[in-house]
Amino acid sequence: MPIPEDVTGEEIDKDVRQELQSLPKTLAEDVARNLVMVARLIDEDPEGAYGYSRVALRLASRVAAVREAAGFAAYASQKYGEALAEFRAARRMTGNVDLWPVMADCERGLGRPEKTLDMAGAPEVHKLDKAGQVEMRLVAAGARRDMDQLDAAIVTLQSPELASGSVQPWTARLRYAYADALLAAGRDSEAREWFAKAVEADRDGSTDASDRLAELDGVEFTDALDENGTNDEPVESDESDESDESDESDESGDNGVIGENGESGDADPAGKD
Repeated sequence: MPIPEDVTGEEIDKDVRQELQSLPKTLAEDVARNLVMVARLIDEDPEGAYGYSRVALRLASRVAAVREAAGFAAYASQKYGEALAEFRAARRMTGNVDLWPVMADCERGLGRPEKTLDMAGAPEVHKLDKAGQVEMRLVAAGARRDMDQLDAAIVTLQSPELASGSVQPWTARLRYAYADALLAAGRDSEAREWFAKAVEADRDGSTDASDRLAELDGVEFTDALDENGTNDEPVESDESDESDESDESDESGDNGVIGENGESGDADPAGKD
């Protein structure tokens, strides 16, 4: 697969670069460049990222960072069975538990929420850092919802992290998930409160909490341009022309009313274990 000339491979994380030092220099550079492309494309073009990950995997399948990258690319492409296999391989190589929540979410993607809940109660969860434990909580709540256990999902999300007033990288997503679960349970007033709290914490726009809040408040957004690409607001008439026409009308004895110029068109309505 083609790689832009500006991609050197030096852009990757230093820990990954260190892992690649076990490979011959030229091979390490090729793998690194493919991993850079995976990182560049995974959000906007998951299938493209998946393609580059397969190249990296073919070149260096015994490097844990490569297996992990391949797992995330497959996960982003909703190839959950393949993603789970790659994550398991990476975990066997490193003994690291960081991938536990995303592995559990793969089980959800494969239609096995019961397995997800088993993983949520496993000893590995206690070895996760705070961010990992919050992620595991989000995944477990999702599994509860998959099983139509809304009340249990709500309880799962209730935690010290949810109640905390400090804003952490996970805060907006946790509050959003809680609000969404409340809304699904018909608790609209509480849901609105928590969507508002999610908006307060969502500093980088990682959720659509503001849109959900506006929807609950009955706010409708319209495009500033109509379907013909013209401004939706009426065009004001020129005062001098209006004055001239008025003078002509007076001279002829016509007392007719001059209408506004321009037409108003219909406006088009205005968007992650």
